Amino acid sequence: MEEGERSPLLSQDAGGQEPPCSGSSPLTSSPLGPALQVGWAAGPGPSLPLGTSCLKCLTFLSNFLFSLLGLLALAIGLWGLAVKGSLGSSWGGPLPADPMLGLLLVGLAVSAVSLAGCLGALCENTFLLRCFSGGLLAFLVLEAVAGALVVALWGPLQDGLEHALRLAITRYQDDPDLHFLVDQVQLGLRCCGAASYQDWQHNLYFNCSSPGVQACSLPASCCIDPQEDGASVNDQCGFGALGLDEDAAQRVVHLEGCGAPLRQWLRQNIRAVGGFVIAVVVVQGAELLLATQLVRALAVRKAATKSRGTGGASGPVQPSCGARGGPPAKQAPG
Repeated sequence: MEEGERSPLLSQDAGGQEPPCSGSSPLTSSPLGPALQVGWAAGPGPSLPLGTSCLKCLTFLSNFLFSLLGLLALAIGLWGLAVKGSLGSSWGGPLPADPMLGLLLVGLAVSAVSLAGCLGALCENTFLLRCFSGGLLAFLVLEAVAGALVVALWGPLQDGLEHALRLAITRYQDDPDLHFLVDQVQLGLRCCGAASYQDWQHNLYFNCSSPGVQACSLPASCCIDPQEDGASVNDQCGFGALGLDEDAAQRVVHLEGCGAPLRQWLRQNIRAVGGFVIAVVVVQGAELLLATQLVRALAVRKAATKSRGTGGASGPVQPSCGARGGPPAKQAPG
């Protein structure tokens, strides 16, 4: 090589030229260098603020509790249907008119919606949170419609209580749920029948013309002292009570019907029931607000992460020293 010439591999001097390159970086020498540089510039997404983290925790905890309640209701409904045999008999046929079926369906719906909100808050999944918000909104609409119907039909509902009690009396032995409900009403209100104790004549088993052993009798829940100072209920305390005159029967059973006491009980407790319903609606509305705010916070964080990633990709990338495709080194004039 002649004197005065410089090798193209040698760096140029400091007189206004590039400084010598000590070595290439692993990020720039690798074919994945630019991509790694962009990812490094974008960095991890910003964490949620403290207030949004509190929203996430509250949404998770509230939905976790409601999911447990829903699963409990679902298990009780399944257990009730299995014990009464309604679960096996419903396959391939019409659905049974069973309160346990309603409890099962309510538990299934509540647990599904609450689990969606719980997992959506825990995993920060906006799709699950939107599903939870939609299900909760559907619950609120159904509750509003049911409340409006109860308020509009409050008078006819009270007038139809005696008719409903008479129907329950006629099916007393045929439906275990009605059996339990009628007994609880008569024991709690200390009454018997719908309008009077003679309403039990409409029952085929308690009618005085019945050939069975319960003819002219009343259920033990009609007795003044069904336990008769004992530890267990005496099922025969009302035997023959329908065949007695009123003076003799009033010493053994209650003569007043349950229609009037039941209407009075509803009037006295309507405020408590309404307050409970309002509290449930307020809790559901608060959960809907929490989920909505959490979805907005996640959307803001996603937009911030996307903007950071876009900004890192659009920045200038300095070419590596000696990289393929770079400018050729200048030669000194010979």
